[in-house]
Order: sequence, then C-alpha cells, then structure tokens
Amino acid sequence: MTNKVGVGIGVIILNESNQILLGLRKGRHGGLYGLPGGMLDLGETFEECSKREVMEETGIILNNAEVIAVTNNIKTMQNENIHNVSIILLSRQFSGEPKNMEPEKCEGWNWFNLEQLPKPIFEGSLSGIKCFINKNFYLCS
Repeated sequence: MTNKVGVGIGVIILNESNQILLGLRKGRHGGLYGLPGGMLDLGETFEECSKREVMEETGIILNNAEVIAVTNNIKTMQNENIHNVSIILLSRQFSGEPKNMEPEKCEGWNWFNLEQLPKPIFEGSLSGIKCFINKNFYLCS
C-alpha cells in the first residue's frame, strides 16, 4: 500500500435527454462502470484535467465543467490498497459524440438513464453520482 493519497477526477456528462455517460472499464477497475476521468496531473486545475481526460477517453470536447462534489474512497483503499479522493465535475455543455478512444482501458461508452444505471459502478463514480442526485457536496464511503 502506498502512503500517498491520489486525486482523481470524474466527470458527470449529461446529454439533452438527461442521461449520464458511463464506460465499462478494463484493467484497473476492470469490470466496473465509471465516469470519464482520471488522475490529476501536477499543476493542473480540476477543470483542465476534466477537459483533458474526457477528450483522451471519449473524444468529447467539454465546453464547461464545474466542481459539484468531493468523495473520499475508503472502500477502494480497503479493497485495492489505493486511496484516492475524487473531485466530481458536471458538464451539460459539450461537443461531439462519445467514441472509445482508449480501447485498451475501456470496453465502450454508453448513455444511461439516472434511474437505470448499470452495475457494478466504481466507488468514486457511484459516490459522485449519488452526490449529484441527492445534491450533496461530500460523501465518504
């Protein structure tokens, strides 16, 4: 187990039908659905990271994203010996359609109704989605 805490970025992207974009992960967190996002680079803002990661993973260009939640992912630490804090951003303004830009890391991207989310979902993503739905800013699981 590392003795450092990482900072991950997850982006809730909502389309005009109020559906959320999720991808089925391979490798790290394989078999789990997750929001587009990734690890914050040194010197990068949350918004810069969200734009970079979403473009790298999905080909979508975010026009606007704002921080809406923070999650402390304790279960992942207990299960995988990785402790990350997730910064969750929301974007309703974007250009393009999702494409699987990193097929080695993701099976593909799909839109889901908030009431019919696939399972299982990665802890940081699920906590962020719960914060969004329940209008909470912070969740520790």
